[in-house]
Amino acid sequence: MKRRTMAGFSAFVLAIGPAASLFAADGVVKFGVSSSKSGNFANVGTSTKNGAEMAKQEINAGGGLPIGNKTYTIELVYVDNGSDRSSASANALTLIGQHQVLAIVGPQSSDRAIAVGEVANSFKTPLVSPWSTSPLTTQNKPFVFRMPVMYDIQATATTKFAAKEWKARKAAVLYDEISPYPTGMAKAFKQAFEKVNGPGSVVAFETFRTNDADFSRQLQAIINSDAEFLYTPQHYEEVPLIVRQARKMGWKKPITGSNSWSGGDLAGKCGDACNGLYFTGNFAAGGAQGKAKVFADHYQKQYKMLPDEVSALTYDAVHMIAEALKKTGGLTGNIVEDRSKLRDQIAATKRFEGVTGTMGYFGTGDPTKCTVLIKIDDNGLLTDYDKVCPEK
Repeated sequence: MKRRTMAGFSAFVLAIGPAASLFAADGVVKFGVSSSKSGNFANVGTSTKNGAEMAKQEINAGGGLPIGNKTYTIELVYVDNGSDRSSASANALTLIGQHQVLAIVGPQSSDRAIAVGEVANSFKTPLVSPWSTSPLTTQNKPFVFRMPVMYDIQATATTKFAAKEWKARKAAVLYDEISPYPTGMAKAFKQAFEKVNGPGSVVAFETFRTNDADFSRQLQAIINSDAEFLYTPQHYEEVPLIVRQARKMGWKKPITGSNSWSGGDLAGKCGDACNGLYFTGNFAAGGAQGKAKVFADHYQKQYKMLPDEVSALTYDAVHMIAEALKKTGGLTGNIVEDRSKLRDQIAATKRFEGVTGTMGYFGTGDPTKCTVLIKIDDNGLLTDYDKVCPEK
């Protein structure tokens, strides 16, 4: 079935003409943006567009993008993946074949990024996912890259932080066993934590299913264990429910999570119950300094809100692709050749200094960068509290 589907995709692209001129007469390069304008991740789609538009506006307003001996204007072509894998795959073909984009930014969620990554890699089109953390997104896909820190790196960072901050050697985990991200993150954390603290140091490993709203059975098991903190790598919608129920049932110990806590209004939905909690991620507007603060101030002025992790990572993705384009030395106008030239320069990125930190690629599509420990402060502001960086 997969071979037949990809064959159909190939026929579609070839019918349009893969070697067609990439550039309009006025010197435009196109990036596709696959985001969720509708569906469960619509708010993530808003952050995606805000970050991408800000980066594009800055580049174009600064005189455009110099590539070789010519300067280009960046155009962003948006498609709505509807928070759906099938729609995301179909829209990727539209971007690649019909719109002749040079690269794709997104999707954000691993569920869609894995599928679109397969399409992009098959047609040798560079794709950069700003927020996907699943290893499968980039695995065996030389044209696919990501911006955030992955499962295992976040898991190791949480393990180190728990030892440093709480002297913790026993943990409990609560996660959605149906949803791919929480499942992958929970298993990665268990492996990392028990590697340091010994087999069985995750003393409770509790699961629930998507759309469940009552976690009392699982939380009671966690309370009855001798866990010193609770790790729940859920998305921002479920976290407030879990935290409130845990506190109501008498759990007074730390609760922490992963970068899935960002990307939405977690603090607003959770209120005071989440104040003082920590989670791993890539960016927080509170406590931002240097380039990150300039970005946060500009974003707040333009959109009347602080940037979240998704908007910051998307902003960095557009700038990183633009920087790689500059290093190609010039474009031929043949879309197949120029996509390959761009891919090679993205892969050669060793020190990109973005608002989410300094990062580089060293043989894979997964970046080497620091993990940010984010604290929800007493005012509900997500704050850059600490960093765990790769060992040199």
